[in-house]
Amino acid sequence: MRYSSLSLPAFSLLLLLPTAVSAIQTLSAVGSKFFYENGTQYFMKGIAYQLVPDDPLIDTEQCERDISLMAQLGTNAIRVYHVDPSANHDGCMTALAAAGIYLFVDLDTFETQIEQNDPHWNQTQFDRFKEVLDEFQKYENTAGVFVGNEILTTKGGSAAAPYLLAAARDIKSYRDEKNYRNIPVGYSAADIAELRPMLQNYLACAEDPDERLDFYALNAYEWCGVSSYAQSGYRELQKNATGYPIPIFFSETGCNAAPPRTFEDQAAIFGDYMSDTWSGSMVYEWIQEVNHYGLITYGPPAPGVNTPDKLVYDGFTRKGVPTPVAPDFHNLKSQWATLSPTGVALSDYIETTSTITPPACPAYTAGAWEVGPNSPLPTLGQTHHKAGTKVHVTSVSGPNTWTVSNARVTMSSPSPSVRLATSSAARSLAAPRLDGSGYLAGASKFICLLVGLVAAWL
Repeated sequence: MRYSSLSLPAFSLLLLLPTAVSAIQTLSAVGSKFFYENGTQYFMKGIAYQLVPDDPLIDTEQCERDISLMAQLGTNAIRVYHVDPSANHDGCMTALAAAGIYLFVDLDTFETQIEQNDPHWNQTQFDRFKEVLDEFQKYENTAGVFVGNEILTTKGGSAAAPYLLAAARDIKSYRDEKNYRNIPVGYSAADIAELRPMLQNYLACAEDPDERLDFYALNAYEWCGVSSYAQSGYRELQKNATGYPIPIFFSETGCNAAPPRTFEDQAAIFGDYMSDTWSGSMVYEWIQEVNHYGLITYGPPAPGVNTPDKLVYDGFTRKGVPTPVAPDFHNLKSQWATLSPTGVALSDYIETTSTITPPACPAYTAGAWEVGPNSPLPTLGQTHHKAGTKVHVTSVSGPNTWTVSNARVTMSSPSPSVRLATSSAARSLAAPRLDGSGYLAGASKFICLLVGLVAAWL
């Protein structure tokens, strides 16, 4: 059953329809929240789970061991970054469902991820994304998929943002064409102060729901040791997220700069400060590795040891009976045990969804956010092209920016030109890759035309 997260006419009828009997209820994104089929709001208590680089969800025996301990911790979600779509995941996914645990899975690989420094979206990437969706859409406890993880990592990376949305648009379209369940599609962002809140708003601001995310997630490690809602920076995160039209949650959290971790930030996330806005968090991570973020270990480190079956990989045993890392595991368990927000019933919330609107798209700002609010998204096969000419136009009603790209112009505001000045290094965010001669010829013709129009106006 499909519906827009921002526009839900007659959705109340859904509550009257019988649902299929399954081991676990499916989740849906409605407005800015997640809901179970029975209309109860879902809050995520998740763990990042990537035992081995390729796929941790193919070893049923190991999954069952880990899931048993996850249930004791209070976990109701895991995040997996890399999977093999050709493998059989029935055992692990069934064990997760039996424990009431949902999966959020990344669609990309190191080879197919969208790159900040060379943004592109092509058929090879799309095919890989589709394969992962094809495999995991059949499981009722697949709660969401990510089109990327920390693709934008510097303030100069905004050119990659339209490619993330292009990937989300195309995978959502494919999902619907295949008549798959309406599994939400989102992105996991790095916590980069220079990009906040522009990236967050850009990914949810399109008028067309097909061209915005279904949810947004943030990898944030701002709350370290003894801190507070205001001191940690969480108050600013909440300020930026208030009124956000789609679900938002922490896809990684759990700073370890001041060990042991006490996870006091969870009380803020699930408490009165943030629970009306945020849908929970994913704690990083399940297995203890060299970075010391682990909640469990399978044995002492084995430096310099690797075995063919990956029982030991990068010096850490990755299979066996999980043993809690003290006191971190128990500290998180204690925190989660006291945090059970009730949220809002879907039957009540649905009455307010008509008032939900997308945020304003961020304005183009040179050196900060170099994406025009009205720029079209890239089409499949396009590559970011940095060459071009930016023409700044000033009028009595204010400055305008025209971006010349392959004989196409986009204007940031409608004022007519009075004075003309040019500068180099304009970025075309949605232009197909052309050879140099094709680009220069098209740009030269257009510049001549533009200068002629300006002369006529004068």
